[in-house]
Amino acid sequence: MASTTEYVVGTPQNEKIADENRVEDVGEKKTSSEGEVEASAVELPESEARRILAKVDYRLVPVLSLLYLVAFIDRSNIGNAKIAGLTKDLNMEHGLKYNTAVTLFFVPYVLLEVPSNIVLKLMKPSRWIAILMFCWGLVMTLMGVVSSYSGLLAARWFLGVTESGFFPAATFLLTLWYRRYEVQRRMAVFYIAASLSGAFSGLLAYAIQKLDGHSGRSGWQWIFIIEGLIPVALSLVIWKLLPDSPETATFLTQPERDFLVRRLADETGSSSGRVTNQDKIQKYHVVAGLSDWKVWAAVVVFWGNTCGVYGFTATVPTVIQGLGYTAAIAQLLTIPIYVFAAIITIAFAWWSDYTRVRSPFIIAGYALASVGFIAQLAIPHPKYPGLTYGFLFPVAGGLYCPFISLVSWIANSLAPSSKRAVGMALLISVGNTGGIMGSNIYLTREAPKYRTGFGVSLAMCLAAIVMTFVLRWAYAKENARRDKLCSEATEEEIRARYTEQEMLDLGDRSPFFRYTL
Repeated sequence: MASTTEYVVGTPQNEKIADENRVEDVGEKKTSSEGEVEASAVELPESEARRILAKVDYRLVPVLSLLYLVAFIDRSNIGNAKIAGLTKDLNMEHGLKYNTAVTLFFVPYVLLEVPSNIVLKLMKPSRWIAILMFCWGLVMTLMGVVSSYSGLLAARWFLGVTESGFFPAATFLLTLWYRRYEVQRRMAVFYIAASLSGAFSGLLAYAIQKLDGHSGRSGWQWIFIIEGLIPVALSLVIWKLLPDSPETATFLTQPERDFLVRRLADETGSSSGRVTNQDKIQKYHVVAGLSDWKVWAAVVVFWGNTCGVYGFTATVPTVIQGLGYTAAIAQLLTIPIYVFAAIITIAFAWWSDYTRVRSPFIIAGYALASVGFIAQLAIPHPKYPGLTYGFLFPVAGGLYCPFISLVSWIANSLAPSSKRAVGMALLISVGNTGGIMGSNIYLTREAPKYRTGFGVSLAMCLAAIVMTFVLRWAYAKENARRDKLCSEATEEEIRARYTEQEMLDLGDRSPFFRYTL
């Protein structure tokens, strides 16, 4: 059956129209020159395509969002435990002991993300994620029984080991299901679990710390124990709920599975050529993912987020408490800040997918955060508590919203899927070293002004803005070069230079591949 879909090449608007109207289903089958069997493309009503995507949305996005909510609570609840008595009970009130405990998490977290995504490509994502969840939940639960500073350090280390693989695995899994201008809004729904975790963690900690003294345990210990048992329980069922890929999704019919596979294969950004998500990871994929300079450049942009976010989430309850509020009220006052960040993140994601650009939203987010940091440096703390509290909102909103645009941008720019798995893990891995910096710049002796913390975070936001401009220029230059190549030769002439498998192996280096700007 011949396809009735026409590929429109030219302006981005024409490409957008073609993308929206092109949907595929399984009719007759044809065999490619490589012996593969692929579905013929036919037009389906747009409502049918949306129905299929909605089935995926309802099955995949809420599950990943819940898991990330739990993961982020467990990695950042040390900030809630701090004002619930952790530092006093473990004699951490002086020096850099608290900062060291926060920092130690990131060392194994950074080192193990790339190996984790390689394992992910070798086994079912649902099972790997379930194993990670069980392990980090067990570590978090045991953190609630530590009675010394050294015990806390050991627990934070193993929490970093066990949580390291989840975020790169989850974001990569989303790219296996959605096209490049569909994925960011889904990632945003998934990622706002991180910002909402700040709100939920504050509310949960407020309730849990009332158990202080029960069974001889302090309130901060109960925070760790209860918030650790949740992922342990979830891990026992999540491997059955989380779908692995469109090819194996049992909740879809065969025509629906083939529809998803084919439309993703055509996703090159130019309406020509093909990419694949079904490749088996090889050594050259690992090398390609690790050696792409654009991924390393994006790390600088990533640092703008992690340096600010991890220092901010670990310190903001203390900042608010320093404005004259009790510990319990400080926990509650973190909630509106993170809700605001979630709203901004969602709005930017929808707008970015609609306009089909990423870099302007990254720049706008960091500019907003910069305004907040400048205000925090300028306000004479704690003289104006209302003003100080108010400018925590642009800090949180501006730090959270560009992050998912960046992850989507790099995911859009890496193919095939094995290179994308390694490249995304590298970005997140090295990018999270910013968390090490962020965990050590909010110094207790500088409270409540935190000039070093706010100042360094501001500098990293400005560096992220500059590097975003550099990446956009590089991607635009390469797109222009490939446009010129395709204008000088027909698609058939270009294809004649490669076998079908060679063209797939080229991935984002294919003449037909176009980078998102």
